[in-house]
This record gives sequence, structure tokens and C-alpha cells, in this order.
Amino acid sequence: MPKHHDEILKQLRAYGMAYPGAHFKSPWPGHMDLAVKDKTFAYLSLPGQTLGVGCKLPSSNGVALMLPFCKPMAYGLGKSGWVSASFEDHEPDVEMLKAWIDESYRAQAPKKLIDSIGTMPAAAKPAAKTSAAKKATAKKPAPKRAAPKKRAARR
Repeated sequence: MPKHHDEILKQLRAYGMAYPGAHFKSPWPGHMDLAVKDKTFAYLSLPGQTLGVGCKLPSSNGVALMLPFCKPMAYGLGKSGWVSASFEDHEPDVEMLKAWIDESYRAQAPKKLIDSIGTMPAAAKPAAKTSAAKKATAKKPAPKRAAPKKRAARR
């Protein structure tokens, strides 16, 4: 295993953890995957192992599966767009893997969290507004309409 794989793994974990609500998840011993709201969005190898990445790629899985180091993820996850990449014999493209983590996060995260980052990847997203700034730019409620006038009763 190339020594720089651990450095790439470190970069990918930091990139994934920059997303809102991202946390580590260890569903089985020997795993330290990335999740949002307890839904895994990236399966990553452990330090000291050959670099391996698994992501849900609903838009780009067809292209990813044409790459020689990719295959549908095991346990039936491939049917849902999950792709597994192993870099035993190939050099990883870090920017491509970051794009996969971004796509996978967006596929797994709640809409509210996705809306908070917009279209920019998490690592490029500026710091969130403070609560005072949010209040200053918040929409003001529409003015209340006057109640309709009552008509006089006919005699």
C-alpha cells in the first residue's frame, strides 16, 4: 500500500466532516465511516489499508462504474447507486473522490442540510451566518389583512 494513501484518507475524512451534520459512524468493528443523521454517505478504508471508498452516486454511478478500479457495492447496495472503489493498482484522483463524497452527502442528507450549503462543496463554503445576521436578513411576515366588512342585515 502506498504511504500517501493514509494522507489522502485523512484529506477525504476532513472534507466529509466539513458538511453540516456530518459525523463518524462505526457500524462494525474496524470501520470509521462518514454519516449524516446516522445515514452513511461514505465508506472509507482505515489507515494502513489500501485506500478504498464507497459512495452513493445516483447521478454519476454509470460513469464511475466504467473506471477499472470501481464496481457496484456489495450486499445489494450497488442496485441503489452505491459504488465501491479500490486503489490497490491505481492512483486515486482526490478531486474526483471529493466530488463523489459531495454527491453522496447530497443523496443521503436531509433537504434542510443540503439547502444550507447550496451548490458549493462543503470545503469551499464560507462560514455560516451568525444568529444576529440571520435575524437581520430574515423575511418579515406579510402584513395582516383587514377583516371583511359585515353587511347590514336586510329588513
